[in-house]
Parts: sequence; structure tokens; C-alpha cells
Amino acid sequence: MMKLIATLTSPFARKVRVFAAEKHIEYELEIDPPWQDGTHVPDYNPLGKVPVWVLEDGKTLFDSRVIVEYLDSISPVGRLIPSDPRARIAARRGEALADGICDAAVLVFCERQRPPAQQSPEWIARQLGKVEAGLATLSADLGMNDWLAGDAYSLADIAAGCALGYLDFRFPEIDWRRSQPHLSEFYDRIMQRPTFRDTAPAA
Repeated sequence: MMKLIATLTSPFARKVRVFAAEKHIEYELEIDPPWQDGTHVPDYNPLGKVPVWVLEDGKTLFDSRVIVEYLDSISPVGRLIPSDPRARIAARRGEALADGICDAAVLVFCERQRPPAQQSPEWIARQLGKVEAGLATLSADLGMNDWLAGDAYSLADIAAGCALGYLDFRFPEIDWRRSQPHLSEFYDRIMQRPTFRDTAPAA
């Protein structure tokens, strides 16, 4: 059986978990925090990051964008990456934007783990600015629509939902719901899906 090496807090791992669940793809979930002593993540990914997807022949795929591309190709159930070129680019753009929000937020979280005297307020402010700008663009892309990339639920919506969930989990002080009410409605709606409820981040 294929295997996913992940943590329960990574928004990128959650994206893969939601995607696989939506596609009804079975796999074994192995929790392995790459920052802990004794981690085996570097044995599977030379970059030392999760998620990592282990194929049945032992070969590995890493970076969530590569993994979801693979998963969409192996199952005919509900394509989540549109085949139409224009819609595909829209979905990928939404994914890139959501992932960028996560990248900036993760950098802030990691910076705040350093001793206070070693933290850079300027660096933190710069990354939080990226989060704020990214949320504003997501909200503008969504507008009054139900979904981010066209008329159907897609990878863009999964990535955005995971980004918003990560902000709620790690940054409760960021009141993005007040500043982006359309995104708040979107997130409340997407959290009704079992795939999102079942993968909510946990400490």
C-alpha cells in the first residue's frame, strides 16, 4: 500500500490528505515530525520536509504540488485539477496563492520559536504582510462565487481551505474573518465537507 509521511499540523500535508480522501485513494498515514530527533523524513526526502508520498515500489514523491498532481492522475474519481487549460491554470494559481500564504505563515511560526532576543520583528512583519496581501487576493478571486476556480470545487479550494485552517490553528490573533467576510463564508462552507472535518490540524 502507498504511504504518506506527514504531520497533523502541516497545511501542505493536510492538502494531500484532503485531496486523497476526495479521490477515495487508500494509503497508510505515518506521522513523523521532521524537526524531532530520530526522524526518518530525510531518508525519504533529501530536503527533510513533509509531506512525502511513498509509492508501492518504494519510490517517493515530495512537495505537495507534485503529490496532488500524481494523485489526480491515478484515480478517475472526480478530477480536482481541471483538464481545460484555462481552468487548470486558474486552479493552479489559487493553489500557488494559498501555498504562498502558508509559506509566509510557517516562517513566522518558526521565527517565533527562536529566543525573543534573536527574533526579527521586521522579518515577522514582512511575512505577515504577505499573509494579509495573499488573503486579500484570495478574497478578490473568490468574489461572490462559491469556488475559487470556476464553477466547480477544485484543488484551489482545497489549498485555500488548508491555508485558512492553518491561520485559525496557529494565528488566532489574525482576525482574517472580519477583514475578509467572503473568505469566512467560504471556509465555513468547506468545513462542512467530511474530508476537511476529518483532517483538522491537531497539536
